[in-house]
Amino acid sequence: MQLSRFSIGTGDRFGLEGEAQIAAFEELRAQGGEADIVWNKSNREHLIIGSSPADQAARAAAAIQRTGWDGPWFVDADHISLKTVDWFLPHCNFFTIDVAETIGKKVSAAARAAYLEHARFLLDEGAAPVAVSQADIETVADKFLAAVQEAGTTYRYIAAKKPKDSFVVELSMDETDVPQTPAQVASILVAVAAEEIPLATFAPRFPGKFLKGIDYVGDVAAFLGAFEAETKIVLWAVDRLGLPRGFKLSVHTGSDKFRLYRGIHEIVARLGAGVHLKTAGTTWLEEIVGLAEAGGDGLALAKRVYQAAYARIDELVAPYANVVEIDKARLPRPEEVAAWDSATFVQALRHEPGSSTMQPDMRQLMHVGFKIVAEMGREFSDAVLKHRGSVARNVQRNLYERHLRPLILG
Repeated sequence: MQLSRFSIGTGDRFGLEGEAQIAAFEELRAQGGEADIVWNKSNREHLIIGSSPADQAARAAAAIQRTGWDGPWFVDADHISLKTVDWFLPHCNFFTIDVAETIGKKVSAAARAAYLEHARFLLDEGAAPVAVSQADIETVADKFLAAVQEAGTTYRYIAAKKPKDSFVVELSMDETDVPQTPAQVASILVAVAAEEIPLATFAPRFPGKFLKGIDYVGDVAAFLGAFEAETKIVLWAVDRLGLPRGFKLSVHTGSDKFRLYRGIHEIVARLGAGVHLKTAGTTWLEEIVGLAEAGGDGLALAKRVYQAAYARIDELVAPYANVVEIDKARLPRPEEVAAWDSATFVQALRHEPGSSTMQPDMRQLMHVGFKIVAEMGREFSDAVLKHRGSVARNVQRNLYERHLRPLILG
């Protein structure tokens, strides 16, 4: 299988927003843009919510059937490993292989020597789009080679269980403390090619901070410089290393990174490349925004979620500690929020580009607070159904106006 030039990991925490999400892609199509829909959900999120990959696939298929969407769509086993992939296998056709646990582990001396010999051609002038040093290659051998080999083992396990050409593969290396350099990315992809992993996308760790539900934190020029250099490298990897046609970069924790989208668009348009963007969690926040906007019992439920999240902040943040930065002193106290009207709550949580009212600490807490709603059971889904108009309008507008349009149409 092959992804289209643009693909968007939309996710859907509770499986309630498929039709609203498809409406955003239909709006994009009406304006001349196209993108694949990728409903992604991680093993961790399934366990927190109490859902399964079978539920995820069934909800996606039902939304496709109800809307008649005829574009490409995928169901992503997000951030899986060899230990967690099995229950995803019958239901998914996109596998994001996460090798975070293997980064930094050592390989055998023989495997290291074989890789160093294989990658020596990178030292020749003009062999790659960026200058690669012996130190770059050795860094990859010592830090990333075991992870690539683990990805190869996981890919072959999936391939043995799935029909030929029935799925796509992404390699995730974004959960590291330090970004990979473009030279290291080129060296990593040499190892990927040697493992014969037919990657559709690769998610490196980019410069700057990618925090849940808020805008990019860091030097935009530095990000765009790295993104352009690494886009050139993935294009080179198709021609020089034999990676699949359409291979592209993936940006994880990509929702709400408004400062980056038009720069990414300009780069991929100029280079004739593509991009995959993961935006999963932002839809769940728009459900809360929609309930709060509806007022009455919808607003009351939104306030209850915040009150519970505030009381359980350490528990909720723990699984996402590397992608959340919350200053507890800046969080509004629950008794303050209890007195808010609908407009005040919405303005504090809704993330418009350049918003002066959105409270980033509150938004990040609510982003990881979906466990609270999972514990509510039918109460939440019934509220979303009751206030369907407000919720769907916010989900669609957020996905199209703030994400799809600037990224794909420019």
